[in-house]
Amino acid sequence: MGFQQGLSGLNAASKSLDVIGNNVSNANTVGFKESQAQFADVYANSLTGAGASQIGIGTKVAVVAQQFTQGNISASNNPLDVAINGGGFFRMSNNGTITYARNGQFQLDKSGYIINATGARLTGYTANANGVLSTGAPADLNINTSDLTPQTTTKVKAVLNLDSGSTVPVTTPFNMADPTTYNSSTAVSVYDSLGNAHTLQTFYVKTGANAWNVYAANDGVPIGYVPPAAPVPVGSLAFATDGSLVPAPPFAVPLTVGTGATSPFTVSVDYTGTSQYGSAFSVNALKQDGYTSGRLAGFSISADGTIVGRYTNGQSATLGQVVLANFTNPNGLQSLGNNLWTDTAASGPALVGTPNSGSLGVLQSSAVEDSNVDLTAELVNMITAQRNYQANAQTIKTQDQVLQTLVNLR
Repeated sequence: MGFQQGLSGLNAASKSLDVIGNNVSNANTVGFKESQAQFADVYANSLTGAGASQIGIGTKVAVVAQQFTQGNISASNNPLDVAINGGGFFRMSNNGTITYARNGQFQLDKSGYIINATGARLTGYTANANGVLSTGAPADLNINTSDLTPQTTTKVKAVLNLDSGSTVPVTTPFNMADPTTYNSSTAVSVYDSLGNAHTLQTFYVKTGANAWNVYAANDGVPIGYVPPAAPVPVGSLAFATDGSLVPAPPFAVPLTVGTGATSPFTVSVDYTGTSQYGSAFSVNALKQDGYTSGRLAGFSISADGTIVGRYTNGQSATLGQVVLANFTNPNGLQSLGNNLWTDTAASGPALVGTPNSGSLGVLQSSAVEDSNVDLTAELVNMITAQRNYQANAQTIKTQDQVLQTLVNLR
């Protein structure tokens, strides 16, 4: 009788409409992956074996398979929103229970952990105070909002050009308050162990052909002598006839401070690359390696998952790194709702790694991955499923008419 085939067809068409309806309802759900109902035909077992005249007894839902194709990426205003472009899932932890997600809408909780809307924490590699990542087992990522500790200046790199046309000053000895006792000068800010800024001034006095003395002062106080004693140069520069600097070790300049920081502290001044040509005095580079303390002003997540904090002192530091997980068979994952999946025996174990490695995609900060539902295709599929439902209902109606005719036979 054709009732069973028609009934199974009605059930299949109904399931297909359910799947389509679920896809349509999640068309705006970030990170959602559309599903597809896949069907299989059904045959009755036969004791005598299969034959050419065997008639099927309908259809059944073989599997509802999610389609893990890439969704469009849209920009957002939240720096913690992260989109995956490529394969992989965010690895989330809820009190030790691990789940996986494509929805990268994150925020900070009161303790500084990166969480999703359900409170699950994003996991990755944590960083120590020096920005060194611990690349062992992934852990809950926490944004350290404490101040960046200051770094004492230990080196100054100075690349200058001293004017070879300068004459030896006629006024002696050197006096930083008297510009006629030196040819040129420059200054750079340096930092003590507490992050206090100090001004290191250097003065250049020509003493003869291709020869210069260097004097220094810290915050306006001469270094190396106490007036009225004779000034002492902190170093001397010599140049070859082609204007290049005769190689010399960096000058060790001791700085005494009264801020409660380590005092004195020594700054090494390196003049490698300095020249003496027939052009005016110029400063081509003047860099130092210290900085004051800084407050966290913001952070971003790079393509490889590295979380970089930006501080008010102009420095940046690594705060952690997001990891991704992938599976040999993503369709074997079990959906938990709330944009989360869990692994199963069918999916295989999670393959955890950093973004842009292996089969894992790259990350895009301040962006989200849209649902991959194609509304146009779903509406067409809905029409098709509706027609299938109507056709199966018609087979039941026809079979009923045939039976009614048989019942009415006399």
